[in-house]
Amino acid sequence: MLLKELTELNGISGNEDAVREYIKNKVSEMNLECKTDSIGNVIVHKKGSSSDYKIMLSAHMDEIGFIVTGYGENGTLKFKTVGGIDERILPGKRVVIGNSKIPGVIGCKPIHMQEREERGINIKLKSLYIDIGAEKKEEAEKLAPLGDYISFHSEYVEFGEECVKAKALDDRVGCAVLIEMLKGQYEFDLYACFTVQEEVGLRGSEVAAYNVNPDIALIIEGTTCSDVPEVDKQDYSTLLGEGAALTIMDRTSYADKNLVRLIYDLSKKYGIKVQFKQTTTGGNDAGKIQRSRSGVKVASISVPCRYIHSPVSVMSKRDYESCKEIVSLALREMSRNTDYIQTIKNGGTVDV
Repeated sequence: MLLKELTELNGISGNEDAVREYIKNKVSEMNLECKTDSIGNVIVHKKGSSSDYKIMLSAHMDEIGFIVTGYGENGTLKFKTVGGIDERILPGKRVVIGNSKIPGVIGCKPIHMQEREERGINIKLKSLYIDIGAEKKEEAEKLAPLGDYISFHSEYVEFGEECVKAKALDDRVGCAVLIEMLKGQYEFDLYACFTVQEEVGLRGSEVAAYNVNPDIALIIEGTTCSDVPEVDKQDYSTLLGEGAALTIMDRTSYADKNLVRLIYDLSKKYGIKVQFKQTTTGGNDAGKIQRSRSGVKVASISVPCRYIHSPVSVMSKRDYESCKEIVSLALREMSRNTDYIQTIKNGGTVDV
């Protein structure tokens, strides 16, 4: 399965090689024009029947993780995070280090050795280490050189009512959707951009958008889902199983209202479950794409993911299918009537 294969690849920000090669192999099977730019983005161009308009799809290949920064005299590894990670989830987690996938476990001072006041305090990153079974510093240095990337070890598992547990759902769900969209036929030129380094500053998308210079961009993401115990309903970001989520605004971007309305109206017209993201925290590649060159009309379509940025992110397969259907529908309708694209570009609304 496409999503299983993608999530089980390791691709920490700045080291997306394995994901990039997988995507390039998939694209080569479709005989499409594909290039890798200087920062590492994969940009796939599917030429349309007409080249009057350019539509950009964007999904980032990278995931959060860690990097080796030092060693303990007893052979343990010191490390720092790459991207945003909640330190509270780290003790006891399994990881793999470097291209050789050296197995390790994130450890900390045992609870029975902690002082009473320590037990009520969240353990900080500086107090954690990675145990790779080495006995001496010199052994650890050979096995895991400085700068080696560290990934969570987590397998793709289906469970419950159409749920999936995996790492890197943010944003391998988007990568999977883009690959599926490349199978369609369109009037406009479609650019599927698989970007790098989103988790450390939306870097790849800035380069990709400048290169493509699209008329409209759709950003496909995995987003937060907080419908869990001890969170009030008014604080929910999205709901699992209620369809893909449309973003109105977040910390980095303000989606084009007319484009969002078009996507929402189309979804409702064709009976596809859809919801709005209720919070405005966080951000994604839309933040850089929107401000590229003279500006781009953007909208984000996301799959809700519980426990995001962890090795046990959870999504509903129904929401994933909803996301695919909505993106496909939006592309199909804009292809069928390219006047929609011009109307959105001009700041007008479209009745569907």
